[in-house]
Amino acid sequence: MAQIIPVAPFDYVVFGGTGDLALRKLLPALYHRHQDQQITGPSRIIAVARSALSRDAYIAKVLEWLKGQVGSDFDEATWAAFADRIHYVAVDATGDAGWPDLAAALADGGSKVRVFYLATAPDLFGPICRSLKAAGLATPDSRVVLEKPIGTDLASARKINDEVGAVFAEQQIYRIDHYLGKETVQNLLALRFANSLFEPLWSSAWIDHVQITVAETVGVESRAGYYDKSGALRDMVQNHLLQLLCLVAMEPPRQMDKDAVRDEKLKVLRALKPMKAPDVLSSIVRGQYKAGASRGEGVPGYLDELGHESHTETFVALKVEIQNWRWAGVPFYLRTGKRMSEKVSEIAIQFRPVPHSIFPADAGVIDPNRLIVRLQPNEGIRLHMMTKEPGPGGLRLRPASLNLSFAETFKIRNPDAYERLLMDVVRGNPTLFMRRDEVEAAWTWVEPILETWERRAEPPKPYVAGTTGPAAAIALIERDGRTWNEEAE
Repeated sequence: MAQIIPVAPFDYVVFGGTGDLALRKLLPALYHRHQDQQITGPSRIIAVARSALSRDAYIAKVLEWLKGQVGSDFDEATWAAFADRIHYVAVDATGDAGWPDLAAALADGGSKVRVFYLATAPDLFGPICRSLKAAGLATPDSRVVLEKPIGTDLASARKINDEVGAVFAEQQIYRIDHYLGKETVQNLLALRFANSLFEPLWSSAWIDHVQITVAETVGVESRAGYYDKSGALRDMVQNHLLQLLCLVAMEPPRQMDKDAVRDEKLKVLRALKPMKAPDVLSSIVRGQYKAGASRGEGVPGYLDELGHESHTETFVALKVEIQNWRWAGVPFYLRTGKRMSEKVSEIAIQFRPVPHSIFPADAGVIDPNRLIVRLQPNEGIRLHMMTKEPGPGGLRLRPASLNLSFAETFKIRNPDAYERLLMDVVRGNPTLFMRRDEVEAAWTWVEPILETWERRAEPPKPYVAGTTGPAAAIALIERDGRTWNEEAE
């Protein structure tokens, strides 16, 4: 088990403290870090929201959610000590009410690290930061965490970055993408740069194509109002999938350094082949789920949940090209969707076939090697390779897998991504967070796709809930002579 290194004492101020993200992810993550004794000393968690709640009422709400989120990890003694760290202040993020109370709560913080986590709608990022400055709370040593999405297009992203940047320096701003905190994503860096086996093969000379899939079985449900203004391209591709693509495709950084890693990711984003209107039509499929079955139960379609007509996509598949020497000619197939057949996030690296087979025809078909990096569920890394089937007589070839299951290998609880990222903010380590130029480069590439869709005003292709998406997404990859990786665990 990795050594747990305590972090410096801190005040974590969570705006949106009564919201789903805070109660479902942030507070459980901080509970686990407290449970593992990484949070020590006089560290405090100060939840901020508009609701007029007492501290006791808020703690009771946290307890109710926490028991459901941490399950068997819940411990009464641990909870009692953790609850002592929790405070609540009612603040109007768009007005003047409550800011003096927050200033008073932070006045006795001493020299502790001060983090402001904005788990709110992005249109509140600027007003909150301006109010923090006006209240004298945005100190040179404080940090601010911005949840996605950073805007809905390039112009709005720049506006948010300008507003937050007018109060906090770039090195104080942590734009979070929780996918970068997942253990398997970081193991992708270890796989590439801590082993000599793969990196010499990590190019168009040996790799045929790459697939990145992030599929969910849930629908939009209570998020329908937000999601209809976003869609799969803004909600998932612009951030999560492009960030995963960057980690797969980037050049080796000179060291595991905050700017060295992000410099290389930025180069990948800037090397993406621009999506002009003909490319959008030929290389992108967008879909929208209709009523079907998910996990054995009947579920409504997207329009049923929304209550009105909409062209917002709940699924998108893309064929992407990177225009540089390492990846020229290697397609990257990305797809993400809701109400899919299974919940899975993975990266599949498909190697080229052997150039010449020395084996007789009756030995069997030689499948190309495939490396699967599974982010969820059952996190791990599998390498598919050809082996000889045991037994006397003729030689028979068959595929087999080398399987590194993190759960079986390390025998420890797999920490949630937020656990690492929240502590990285306290440490002042922004390596796994997005820099402003990264966010804007991603929007620069995505925006022509959105503009083409808006001009053509064509409805997304329907797919039945509980399937793998629209048939056109299958055709997208199969017309290149390839297939989506659909292997069962």
